[in-house]
Amino acid sequence: MKPEPVPPPTPSDEAQWVEGALVRSLMRTQRNSQWVSLLLMAVLLGVLWGDAPTAVTSAWAALGLFAVAARVWVLRRYDRDVVQRGTGELLAFFRRWRLVWPLSALFWGLTTILYFDRSSLADQFICWLIMAGLAMYSIHSLSSERRTMRAYLDTLGATALAVVSWRMVVELRLQGPAYHWWLVALLLLFWQVLRLAGERLHETHRRNFELQFRNAQLIDSLTRQTQAALDAVEIKNRFLASAAHDIRQPVHALGLYADWLGSEPELVHELAPKIVNATKAVNQLFDSLFDLARLDSGKIRLNIEPVDVGKLLRDLELQYRPLCEAKGLHFRLHVRPGTATSDPILLQRVLGNLISNAVKYTQRGGLLVASRATREGLRIEIWDTGVGIAPIHQREIFREFYKVPTHAGTDDGFGLGLYIVARLTHILGHALSLSSRPGRGTVFRLVLQPTDAAQAAERARSSLASLLPTRGGAVSP
Repeated sequence: MKPEPVPPPTPSDEAQWVEGALVRSLMRTQRNSQWVSLLLMAVLLGVLWGDAPTAVTSAWAALGLFAVAARVWVLRRYDRDVVQRGTGELLAFFRRWRLVWPLSALFWGLTTILYFDRSSLADQFICWLIMAGLAMYSIHSLSSERRTMRAYLDTLGATALAVVSWRMVVELRLQGPAYHWWLVALLLLFWQVLRLAGERLHETHRRNFELQFRNAQLIDSLTRQTQAALDAVEIKNRFLASAAHDIRQPVHALGLYADWLGSEPELVHELAPKIVNATKAVNQLFDSLFDLARLDSGKIRLNIEPVDVGKLLRDLELQYRPLCEAKGLHFRLHVRPGTATSDPILLQRVLGNLISNAVKYTQRGGLLVASRATREGLRIEIWDTGVGIAPIHQREIFREFYKVPTHAGTDDGFGLGLYIVARLTHILGHALSLSSRPGRGTVFRLVLQPTDAAQAAERARSSLASLLPTRGGAVSP
């Protein structure tokens, strides 16, 4: 017999998964219960044959076969239509057919009509012993599903007790032997003991499946954490390899320029700008490295306070306008006065990275940096007339070390600028989006919703994945 597939646990449906596992356990035990029922029916027929009218015994046997056939039919429907399905469909199927088990208990309870006070005491003893064994076996086979077990025991006990009471009160008018009362007391006591034992066994089943669920969740969590740790190690290795490759060129260039300057000092005016550019490249790499280390360690310092957005943008203009003019680009600034609640240093780092990125990938035209008032708060927009970003790359550019392969100038970067931007905006709680059209340019929009210091600190500690906030669209600065 092939084991039944059990759907893997998910964090959101522990109660439903446990209920489904309990029902599956019950259905597994029922495959053998039919043979037990047939065997007990045969024993009872052998014991009672001749004690009760043949017509009554035959009717009882036919009813018993019908009850067994009904349970077999339900099990086959389960194996054919439900066993491969999900937990929800399993529970719905079981709710439709759960009355099959109480009806089977009703049949066994009516068996009391055949022998109680109608057979010899020896035969009655054997029949009561069979009934007791059947009741105890039902605890084992049905206890995984509490409602079904209760319904079965209650139907079996109530039916047997009703038959005994009818015989004592209606037929014998309370004139029967004294042991009838002891039998009623024993029935009630045994009935309650079985219910208590069934409840305890059910709790054991339930706890076992709850532990199984939680163990599966723990294993899944450990697997994901292990994979995350391995991914982090791989990222750091790629970063170190990339950094070693990228830093080699400017450092080598610095050495060549220094040797050249030492041998030909009259070339100082020609070599000085090259030395400065090589030094800037090294500094840029180290800045990215330090930013990444602070982000990944969760120890980035936050200083949330009101920020004068106009002053911040004018400071950035002073820093980046010369770079634009050196490339023959226009730099335009449109400032809407206002303040935002944020970290001024981190916000300046975000905007600086976005402007620097725009300058790098714009060869003609220019940049527009603007602040606008919206319902959500001040929105800063950075427009460029650069190469643009194809839709296929617009989600990827926020990944660590990602470089658009078709962009000129990507060899000069490290693929960290926009990754750091996405991480910082996530920590600060500022919504970042972009629109771009290849060959036309790109616009980044940053909505400065007020930053909550406590939430930002929590995000800084717990955030390990980059944010991917992109929306495609046309751009026309």
